[in-house]
Amino acid sequence: MSGTAQRLQITAANPDPALLDLPWHIPLEDWPAENLAALPRGISRHVVRFARLSGRVIAIKEIGESVAYREYELLRQLRKIDVPSVEPVGVITGRRAPDGEPLEAVLITQHLSFSLPYRALFSQSLRPDTATRLIDALAVLMVRLHLAGFYWGDVSLSNTLFRRDAETFAAYLVDAETGDLHDRLSVGQRSYDLEVARVNIIGELMDLQAGEFLDEHEDAIAIGDALAERYQELWQALTEVESFGYGERWRVQARIDRLNNLGFDVGELDITTDLEGTSVRIQPKVVDAGHHSRRLMRLTGLDVQENQARRLLNDLDEFRAATDRQAEDESFVAHDWLTEVFEPAVRRVPRELRTKLEPAQVYHELLDHRWYLSQQHHRDVPMTEVVKSYVNNILPTRPDEQAVLGTRAEDLRDGDAASGSRAGDYDPDQLIG
Repeated sequence: MSGTAQRLQITAANPDPALLDLPWHIPLEDWPAENLAALPRGISRHVVRFARLSGRVIAIKEIGESVAYREYELLRQLRKIDVPSVEPVGVITGRRAPDGEPLEAVLITQHLSFSLPYRALFSQSLRPDTATRLIDALAVLMVRLHLAGFYWGDVSLSNTLFRRDAETFAAYLVDAETGDLHDRLSVGQRSYDLEVARVNIIGELMDLQAGEFLDEHEDAIAIGDALAERYQELWQALTEVESFGYGERWRVQARIDRLNNLGFDVGELDITTDLEGTSVRIQPKVVDAGHHSRRLMRLTGLDVQENQARRLLNDLDEFRAATDRQAEDESFVAHDWLTEVFEPAVRRVPRELRTKLEPAQVYHELLDHRWYLSQQHHRDVPMTEVVKSYVNNILPTRPDEQAVLGTRAEDLRDGDAASGSRAGDYDPDQLIG
């Protein structure tokens, strides 16, 4: 057995004693089903398993000891600078089988709730532009990483997790094994990272086509090229130096507004004029993502994805106008919207269905459903009626994105089952009727 026959070394900021109850004396690929959480996994060069621990789910990856410690520290640094990535839990070394055979070290990370690997997002029921939306999310993640000075080294869809963010996705780094953190990246480092991403993604999409998960008519090369184009557009918008005439100072605010619309905050601007004072040069100095999510957090305390926040803020603005309270303090109106509109709608979802989607995503879909029902019935449909229709007709068909997605724990040893069941997408045709 385990325990006393081993001399485990656990490195963790907040070690959980329950870690000692897991079968570390068994190679990870042979762990019994009762220790596993049935979640879809992406493709990995290492053995990866999910396990339940003290009411939460952890991801465990067998990996070399030195690499495990290095990745653990990198993930900790990324979390400190607020880069979207998985949360490191710890590293365990000193594992041995009952016969004394050494076993590889493991890196433990917190499972990202409501997240999915890209393979689990593809099915014939998905919208044709799903690949494009994933690419857009990955481009935003790459820009954020590069702005923070992180060189990934092996950018791919496989090394990324995706969470739904209104009609788009938000991307999270899940594998930092080949990464490195610098004060600032060179153009060459960024270009190489981008080229690796392009080549890897083209290969992954072609693999999906071979497995009939992606329409054969989709141009994988064009989608890979689109990543590079989207990245360059976003990088330029966030970092380029802009020059304009001295009489066009309104363009300073226009530049800030444009960055805010992209979901980024500008903490500081570098503004200089030429010797004659006839032209002005402006460049963002501190650019942070999450403009709308931070505003919503400040007003309501809701911690949601960026595009979800944008949608909820729009609904808040509509509530403010409908109640004729534009002259009131925004925070007071936001409190009433939260307690009178958002929370009652979310609470009407039965408890057994609440693990399907995040509350903010549920509310976003309720807004979509209200629009479709109103179009169908040619009237404003009240939210109580909307929730009832959504709960009866839409939500039960959605995959459970917090926990099990239909994958049997005993199948997790099989390579083909690593992707789990494939999640469906939001089909407007389901909303009417």
